[in-house]
Amino acid sequence: MEYSRLGSSGLSVSRICLGSMTWGTQNSQQDANEQIEYALAAGVNYIDTAEMYAVPPTKETYGSTERIISNWIAANSVRRGEFVLATKIAGNGLRYIRNGGDITGEAIISSVDASLQRLQTDYIDLYQLHWPNRTSPHFAKHHPGKLKFTDVDIPAHSSQMLEILQALDACVKAGKIRHFGLSDDTPWGINEYIRLSEKHDLVRVTSIQNEFSLLHTKDWPYLIENCVNADIAFLPWSPLAGGALTGKYIDGARPAGCRWGKLQRNGLFRDTEQSNAAIKDYAEVARKHGLTPAQLALAWCNQVDGVTSTIIGATSMEQLKEDFSAFELTLSETVLEDIASVHSLYPMPF
Repeated sequence: MEYSRLGSSGLSVSRICLGSMTWGTQNSQQDANEQIEYALAAGVNYIDTAEMYAVPPTKETYGSTERIISNWIAANSVRRGEFVLATKIAGNGLRYIRNGGDITGEAIISSVDASLQRLQTDYIDLYQLHWPNRTSPHFAKHHPGKLKFTDVDIPAHSSQMLEILQALDACVKAGKIRHFGLSDDTPWGINEYIRLSEKHDLVRVTSIQNEFSLLHTKDWPYLIENCVNADIAFLPWSPLAGGALTGKYIDGARPAGCRWGKLQRNGLFRDTEQSNAAIKDYAEVARKHGLTPAQLALAWCNQVDGVTSTIIGATSMEQLKEDFSAFELTLSETVLEDIASVHSLYPMPF
């Protein structure tokens, strides 16, 4: 297993981060236990979750993934120090979480305490903001005209961000969290948090996790350059585009028990004609070079300059083992050229 430094935190994390969002819906406690044990044995020292999980998010499953992880921790308390544990506070829009309200300083304090209780741990290594209070260009809102940035009240959002930072700083000083990160944010979000931290001598942002895959490369190059130069860890989530890059959804296929067969909060926005065509072409590149489509997509993501650790998840051990094998690969220049040829045809397929 290879490791990278998690931004300015000083922590060393495995190039694979074990994602957990299916634990509590598609995966049971027993499944999660098996995945955790397999990952730790393979050298993975980084597990990511969120208060909102399991996914698809519902009132009934809220917090269930953190509780599943806590059950493993309770049964293996002496092993808590073997891994970096990351979780997230949900943003606005979900009525059953803080009445759908914004992230505030008060929400940070109460939500950190609630996650600590659900996780049965004394500290959270990395506490992340799942999405910003302002609408950000994620979840297929990155196309021109989808958002109006000139309508955003920047002073109001900056004031909210300062309040959030002050609460996070208090949590760090109390020993409840060690570092904080962003998710589904932008270069402006990163830089505003850095500016406020420096101006007010508060905890500094360590990382950002955004969707990033062969079908969704919008963060290259500008956000990733920002991360590298500001010493912020870049953590791709959904490197298989919600499973699409495995090829299992080609031409409308819906295997039994698959995630795309379940209700999606943001809809199946990745399921477009262009995505379908791109996936077929990437699958052909994989076949040509003796790889599975998942191995191709994950190995490519791992080799992108500036990527710190890639968040992967699986609903079966067979999938997890296949995913792990991708990080043992080094794609040749010939493979990368074939990938680039497909990407040039479908630079923004959803």
